[in-house]
Amino acid sequence: MSALEKYYTDFLKEVKEKIYQSQYQALKAVNKELIDLYWEIGQSIVEKQEQYEWGKSVVENLASDLQREFPGIKGFSSRNLWYMRNFYAHYNEDEKLQPLVAEIGWSHNLIILEKCDNDLEREFYIKMTKKYGWTKNVLIHQVEGGSYQLFLTNQTNFDKSLQEKYKNQAKLALKDSYSFDFLEMAEDYKERDLELSLVKNIRSFLMEMGGDYSFIGNQYRLELEGDEYFIDLLLYHRKLKSLLAIELKTTAFKPEYAGKMQFYLSVLDDKVKLPEENPSMGIIICKSKNRTVVEYALNTATKPMGVADYSLSKTLPKELKGLLPTPEEITKSLEELE
Repeated sequence: MSALEKYYTDFLKEVKEKIYQSQYQALKAVNKELIDLYWEIGQSIVEKQEQYEWGKSVVENLASDLQREFPGIKGFSSRNLWYMRNFYAHYNEDEKLQPLVAEIGWSHNLIILEKCDNDLEREFYIKMTKKYGWTKNVLIHQVEGGSYQLFLTNQTNFDKSLQEKYKNQAKLALKDSYSFDFLEMAEDYKERDLELSLVKNIRSFLMEMGGDYSFIGNQYRLELEGDEYFIDLLLYHRKLKSLLAIELKTTAFKPEYAGKMQFYLSVLDDKVKLPEENPSMGIIICKSKNRTVVEYALNTATKPMGVADYSLSKTLPKELKGLLPTPEEITKSLEELE
């Protein structure tokens, strides 16, 4: 490619980026106008019902008249008008969430409003949708997968080992507990049996891991000063552009497992990671774990890693509810997402 051709290629890229940015800003403006309109309609319905003591029929009548007045324009069904009413009624006194709802799409707002149990959870999904551009289907997957609870309860050292722009997305990439209910394991199985069964069911395994991973290999070989070392499983997270080393343990977590993972990640970063990729991460998946022991072990680890447990049935070995932080601690965590 000649210098002139390169100059033109760079120029074309610059113009295309300007156009994309303009289109994005236009879509944002349209979305804000739509949310503002739905907010005002919802407000009007609530106020008129209170003022004139109108019942449910006013929404049905309004929907019929609006659809007749604006034929072919979607969004004025009685169902959607009820959504507008509930949308306004829920958020109108919430000074924190009220400005945030205009920053994501209407369908996203409905999913969050209906599927979340409290406003702290809603705040989390609103901010994550805005920050990472989640589509409607991705948002549904994240909510149904309990990303909020996992974000708050998973045990990693990402806060101190990863840059600010990566750590929250990395927290979402790892779970506190995995269900390998798709495996058929004998009663007395070993770590190698677990590893081979996961590889045999690699599609189900990657879905349980979160869907953004690619499989690189099992018993991934590292060589250092003539000695060989093998990582149980090595994955690649496409969005984070990061290698993920996985160590499988059929026993309870032990502090020395973190030291071994620290070693693997150092070698991966030095000998395997490409220059444009982000630091390698690790996760130790154990049969069980003592959360206090894990906290102490991760406190001294400098490489980004987490510790999770697993079960072989759909029933989680413990309830996550009892592990959730206080509302004040959750609020502090959510502030970091902005």
